[in-house]
Amino acid sequence: MLRLGLTGSIATGKSTALAAFAALGLPTFSSDAAVHELYAGEAVPLVEALFPGVGASGTIDRAELSRRLLAAPERLAELEAVVHPLVRARIARFLTDAEASGADIAVVDIPLLFEGRHDWGLDAVVVTVVDATEQRRRALARPGMTVEKLAAILARQMPQADKERRADYSLDTSGPIGQTQRDVADLVQRLRGKKVT
Repeated sequence: MLRLGLTGSIATGKSTALAAFAALGLPTFSSDAAVHELYAGEAVPLVEALFPGVGASGTIDRAELSRRLLAAPERLAELEAVVHPLVRARIARFLTDAEASGADIAVVDIPLLFEGRHDWGLDAVVVTVVDATEQRRRALARPGMTVEKLAAILARQMPQADKERRADYSLDTSGPIGQTQRDVADLVQRLRGKKVT
């Protein structure tokens, strides 16, 4: 089974690309969705211990957690130290299950794939890219996004050009969603037609 990583900076079309892979019948895993689940489950007591009050309702108040991290960005490493191992364990289970199901390709969306410096055991990586102006427009259109928050997020992320150089394949999502879907289908056809080294 080909273990394909999907990454890209904020607002570059990762979710759209992941949905396109899923629509083709490939098993897919979203790290963001896993974090959402963890913030309503097993990660709550761990995060609450680090940031008292953010999990008082039994789920993590993401807006409050984000506010605290903006005020003290140096504490992000503490959060990642407890949450990332939980996500990695879920990814490992997903890949094992996907292979057992007989899938020929499985796709794992890992936003900070390159930044995290973890060996994911992937066979290839595809990165989503988009014009910087469009990226900013998309990001700032998101609920709760501010210029300050976006700047903090971008400061943590490797520049798009660097990610594109490190990836095996790139998907430019600047066009309509239909174009991204066609590009994903073309990529899957290419991957199935050759052995990725």
